Amino acid sequence: MAAPEIYVSTDVEADGPIPGPHSMLSFASAAYLPDKQLVSTFSANLETLPGASPHPDTAKWWLSQPEAWAACRESPEAPTQAMRRYVEWVESLAGAPVFVGYPVAYDFMFVYWYMVRFVGRSPFSHSALDIKTLAMAMLGKGYRESTKPRMPRRWFDDLPHTHRALDDAIEQGALFCNMLAELRSANSLR
Repeated sequence: MAAPEIYVSTDVEADGPIPGPHSMLSFASAAYLPDKQLVSTFSANLETLPGASPHPDTAKWWLSQPEAWAACRESPEAPTQAMRRYVEWVESLAGAPVFVGYPVAYDFMFVYWYMVRFVGRSPFSHSALDIKTLAMAMLGKGYRESTKPRMPRRWFDDLPHTHRALDDAIEQGALFCNMLAELRSANSLR
C-alpha cells in the first residue's frame, strides 16, 4: 500500500526571478494532511549566493515591504546548512511529500534548484502541485482568471498573507486543503 500523501505548502522569498543569478532569501514549508491538519513547519533565512545580485525590479518591490525584508534578513544561514536541514525535515514527514505552491513554477524552481545544488537530491522528485491550476480546474475559468481575488471566499481561512515565508506557506496550505475538501466532497456526490 502506498504511503499517504502529505502536502508541503511552500513559500519562497527571493531577490530576483530565477535562482543562480539571484538568491532565495527565505523559504518556509507547512506540512498538511489532506484533512487540513498542520503536522509540522520549517523555515529558514539564507545567506545570498556568491556572485548573485538582486534584480532591480525585485529590489524596488522589496523597498515597499520593509517589515518582510527585515524578517527575511534576520539570522541568515548558509544555503548548504539550511537545505540539508530542509531535506532531512521533508524526509522525516510521515507520508509521501507533494510540494504545493502558489505559483508552484516560481517556488518549486527555487527550492528544487537549491536542494539539488546544495544537497544533491530532492525528496519531492518532481511532485509539485499548483494551487492556481487547481483553482482553474475547479472554477472552469482560464488560468489567468483564476487568481486569489477571484476565488470564492469560502476557500480562505482568516490567516495573514504577509510576504513572510512561514505565514504565507501556512495560509496557502490551508487554502489548498479547503479546495481539496470541496473537490473531494463534490466528487463523492457523483
